[in-house]
Amino acid sequence: METLKNMTDDMLVTLYLEGNNCAFDVLLERHKERLYNYIFFIVRSREVAEDLFQETFVKAIVTLQQGRYQPDGKFSAWITRIAHNLVIDQFRQERNENYVSNDESEVDLLNNATLVEGTIENRMVNEQVLADVRALIDELPDCQREVLYMRYYQDLSFKEIADLTGVSINTALGRVRYAILNMRRIAECKQLILDLE
Repeated sequence: METLKNMTDDMLVTLYLEGNNCAFDVLLERHKERLYNYIFFIVRSREVAEDLFQETFVKAIVTLQQGRYQPDGKFSAWITRIAHNLVIDQFRQERNENYVSNDESEVDLLNNATLVEGTIENRMVNEQVLADVRALIDELPDCQREVLYMRYYQDLSFKEIADLTGVSINTALGRVRYAILNMRRIAECKQLILDLE
């Protein structure tokens, strides 16, 4: 098992297709956290995220077994694209319902738990900042929220974002730029409302 962990994704795919199920277990373990977080950030429902996460890997297994995966060193982008398409399908099915949950969820802006150290006051301030940023992100259009997450939470390049979302690099750049501008505008409007109260 330890030697499997040192293999590339494409090597693991090849082994899995040759009948080594442990190879797929390593792929799952390697990509599960990032992929689940990607899905959850978009749908904001643990139950739906878990369903879509499982469906993503089922679809990946079926596609692999049908021989439709082309190994080119981009398994991570490929599996994320499957998840992305399933999320879009889910949104289409639930379009007329209030599908997106507004449950409170704590997001570590920089994926770094060490930022929350120090005094209780520092933790409270940090939690409030994270909640404020999350509230701003929640007000963005879906396409802007998605690319912002990919860029700053998953640290994907604009080329990877473009490939995953099926848009041009310029469109991906524009969406991130407009997301940031919209977050600033929303924050300024909220501050103006607070000042007037």
